Amino acid sequence: MKNEKVNYLIDMIKEMDKNNKLKLAIRINESSYTPIDYYRKEMLKYFSNKLAEIDEEYKKFPVINSKYINFAMAKIMEMNIAERNQVALYLFNNI
Repeated sequence: MKNEKVNYLIDMIKEMDKNNKLKLAIRINESSYTPIDYYRKEMLKYFSNKLAEIDEEYKKFPVINSKYINFAMAKIMEMNIAERNQVALYLFNNI
């Protein structure tokens, strides 16, 4: 059961385009509900800069409001710490 949640979300991430992957990575870093073990501020800055390079709209209005990203975040919040770390590590390495 535990691996099913992780695999489902990883499959979802595989289907995302680069913009959505970056948006999800930013949302994970910004959220206080996803206590993941890594350098949050540095990662947030890196992903935000990358997204600003490829998305003109994000440069003008840096707010992420997507049902797709919100759904993924809801799934991440349902997971335990180890599962969250697995998903985040996959996402960050995939970007």
